[in-house]
Amino acid sequence: MIEHYSRIASARRSSVIALAVAMMAGAPALAQDQAPQAQPDQENADIVVTGFRASLNSALSMKRQEAAAIDSIVAEDIGKFPDSNLAESMQRVPGIALQRGDGGEGRNISVRGLGPAFTRTRINGMEGTSQTGSSDIYGAGNNGRSFDFNVFPTEIFSALSVRKTPSADVEEGSLGATVDLSAPKPMEQKEDFVLSMTARGVYNELSKEVDPRASLLVSKKFGDSGFGILGSVAYQKRHIREVGYSAVDILSANTNGGFCSPVGFALQNPADNAAKGADALNCSTGNPRTSTSAAYQAIYDLRRDDLPNTPGSGAFLPRIPRYLNSEQNQERIGGSLTLQFNPDDDTDISLDMLYSRFEVTRRDNYIAAISFARSAANNGQPMTSVRDIEFDENGSLVQGVFDGVDVRSEGLVDHFVSTFKQANLNFRRRLNDSLELSGIVGFNRSIWDGKKRLQTFMDAIDTDGFSIDYSKGGTTPTLGFGIDVNDPASFNYAPGRSDGTVLGGFSYQGKPSKNTTDNMTADINLKWTVSDAFSIKGGAQYRRSNFLSTFLRPYNADTVVRALPAGTTLADITTTITGVDKLWGHGAPSSWAAIDPDKWADTFGFDDVRYCGVECGGGRSRVREEVMSSYLMANFDLSDAIGFGIRGDVGMRYVKTDMLSSGYIAVAQASSPTGLTGQFAAASNSYDDWLPSANIVVEPVENVLVRFSGAKVMARPELGLLTPTSGVNPVTRVGNVNNPFLDPIRANTFDVAVEWYFRPGSLLSAAFFYKDIKSFIQNVNSQIPFNQLGLPNALLENSNTLPDELFTVSQPFNTPGGKLKGIELNAQIPFTFLDGFFSNFGVLANYTHVTSKIDYILASVNGVPTVTTTADLVGLSPNTASGTLYYEDDKFSIRTTGNFRDKFIRGIPASPGSDLQGNAKTFYMDASASYNVTDRLKIIVEAQNLTDEQNRLYIDSQRQDTLFETRIGRTFTFGVTYRM
Repeated sequence: MIEHYSRIASARRSSVIALAVAMMAGAPALAQDQAPQAQPDQENADIVVTGFRASLNSALSMKRQEAAAIDSIVAEDIGKFPDSNLAESMQRVPGIALQRGDGGEGRNISVRGLGPAFTRTRINGMEGTSQTGSSDIYGAGNNGRSFDFNVFPTEIFSALSVRKTPSADVEEGSLGATVDLSAPKPMEQKEDFVLSMTARGVYNELSKEVDPRASLLVSKKFGDSGFGILGSVAYQKRHIREVGYSAVDILSANTNGGFCSPVGFALQNPADNAAKGADALNCSTGNPRTSTSAAYQAIYDLRRDDLPNTPGSGAFLPRIPRYLNSEQNQERIGGSLTLQFNPDDDTDISLDMLYSRFEVTRRDNYIAAISFARSAANNGQPMTSVRDIEFDENGSLVQGVFDGVDVRSEGLVDHFVSTFKQANLNFRRRLNDSLELSGIVGFNRSIWDGKKRLQTFMDAIDTDGFSIDYSKGGTTPTLGFGIDVNDPASFNYAPGRSDGTVLGGFSYQGKPSKNTTDNMTADINLKWTVSDAFSIKGGAQYRRSNFLSTFLRPYNADTVVRALPAGTTLADITTTITGVDKLWGHGAPSSWAAIDPDKWADTFGFDDVRYCGVECGGGRSRVREEVMSSYLMANFDLSDAIGFGIRGDVGMRYVKTDMLSSGYIAVAQASSPTGLTGQFAAASNSYDDWLPSANIVVEPVENVLVRFSGAKVMARPELGLLTPTSGVNPVTRVGNVNNPFLDPIRANTFDVAVEWYFRPGSLLSAAFFYKDIKSFIQNVNSQIPFNQLGLPNALLENSNTLPDELFTVSQPFNTPGGKLKGIELNAQIPFTFLDGFFSNFGVLANYTHVTSKIDYILASVNGVPTVTTTADLVGLSPNTASGTLYYEDDKFSIRTTGNFRDKFIRGIPASPGSDLQGNAKTFYMDASASYNVTDRLKIIVEAQNLTDEQNRLYIDSQRQDTLFETRIGRTFTFGVTYRM
């Protein structure tokens, strides 16, 4: 394996919610107090607007004046962003779909069908990265470039802008969009002194707790000196509960060796094995063969077309069917500090500092059947009998009853901290009437610190009468466990038996680990204004990214399952999980026993576990990336010369990328306390790109704009994929091999749009976009025995996985891309053309339709494709829509927003026999209202997920078997804002 690398060189007031439908749209601008001068038709308007409508108008004015396609959201007031989550705010922008994580919270975004990896994010003008953790089903932590917006409280920002078409003066790296987050600045405030305070209580119907959320902003301008200072701080504490069902994966019946055959069946399974107690009458010791001939034959006869000689290959069952209860404690704190010197129109210098810290402790508990996930080595599926079973026409399980099933109560504690720090100096100086110099120098650091990820479990062995039943309707099954899962005495916790039986245990899943990304940017620009109609701008930029990923490994002495101390029973170290039956239903038990991780640690003395690094098989990998770029562009406005509006920009950007990566691969070493050590590997790569771009805006008639844009763009691979390392999970039998020689994803893009600003504050628009993706990066899966991976057998310790068992190993490769195209429709209509009360209403609506065709490799042998398919781009929803209906007068404001996202692919390929993992369509509705008690005091009421939507993940485009479905419930917020 090491040699491998060297070879690859998202009524009145009360009636508004009832009237609400589901459509909304975004708009653009930089900051509320930065809004450009109003258009002539707006200057003559009699209506003075504030609050939500003012933020919409400010954004719309900016959109109209930009040459590129830019949509923005700005604060309604100082310290008052329109939504509680930055990613959730961006749902109102046309073409943006929200990607949710644990607890249903918005985590990152897709833009025009392109997922988070294709979007770059800048904070106060400097590109940054932001990483959080998550449960495995949501992809765990990201690995380098993707931006997790839930790290930040919204209160520390005043605006966000989404740039959908590139210009030469904007750094490369995005196929989808460049998102700009802007913190407020003191010299932009209207008053010399501003103080704004907000306090909220947040209640969720599942967690049934009221959590605090508060913010404070202070701004001061010092007379005519041109100096100002602004500071903000925000704090939130939140308890989240999530309940539901998980299958982990869907596998064909042959994957783990089939089921235990009936007595007398011609081909006995498992074969006689004295060590395991398998014979003609028993599946294993004390576990008789109870399969019926009809049930067993029903499985035996189902075979995939590509595996006609493999019995059971066409019968699909959940790998680990289980109910889940997840509870999170979150604490989010953030702040900004800006020192600004703006003595005149020619000079603007600011030092911007920003900090955010997001700490999460998540406790997941499952009650599950695990035999379907186990091979004969673990006395798993081949030792399980089938008494009754039924499948649908696609081979999906409808219902089944099984004997000899191992039932597990599992708990997982995941504790991580995400921090972000940034300091940057921005300057702009007009040297004379024609020359202007500007630039930025900044540093930021993003750290994801996985402090703990501990799995504990206790097992009930060979239980009879386990049932799984989808026939009662819905997308998730009813499970029956055949034992009293609330009684700790039903379970075992002890060292495993010599025959491979597991009787409970623990695992440091993911181990203590940390990802650190340091970014540095230095940028200089010079603008020469030749005339009112023409200017030239050029510049150069240096960027450096340093990604460091580490994980530690516990010493051998602390990884062995030990028996309970004398006089201690499972009842002494367990707790009870309750309420899932009422909150979720679907046959969930009213309670079940689970190991209490704190009592467990006290009992076995695991409070101070010893860890070691690369010297005993831990990991440390690094990617250092240097980017040097320069550009030249022209801005023009030929309106006066030719008699109608035509303006835009055209330019060229050159970029050179140098990458050096290194890491350690685990190898055997007898003298190490774990039997492992790390062997160093390194690789380098370099490439350059010429990236032309043009944005042209034509105004053939007044208030109608036609936009054209074309460009070459590129997006670099995720940093974590570039390390020359590998790894395996011996329990799930999956592995990965990274690829430091990946080239970027490149594409040619074209956009055209028509915008009609038919009234002040109003817009109707339509846009068409096309992206010819020339190359793509895809994980290619191969089935390889562990002992052929070149990795030491010590990695399999305590897993009961044998060296000759097959692992599904994935490696990223550059593959051919495909075409992507779509349309956006957008409307922003304040009802100011109506009289009286109705003039205070307004509506936002947008709809996006995207199609793509990407060629994927579903299976390979030694990296050579054996099965291919054509499907949509990963993360692309063919249809997305958003809508907002609002009412606002001098005292009262209320709005409701609905967001629809069509189904999309989460991963491709999936497990053998399934072509993809997908996410079902969703519709979320939120609402908010505020009342101005005085000019300074405002009351706020908000509600999220009014439809009580549940997110469902599935596997295979045809069968669409449920992998994961949970309920997060409705959330209500009550608050007050005071300003002076």
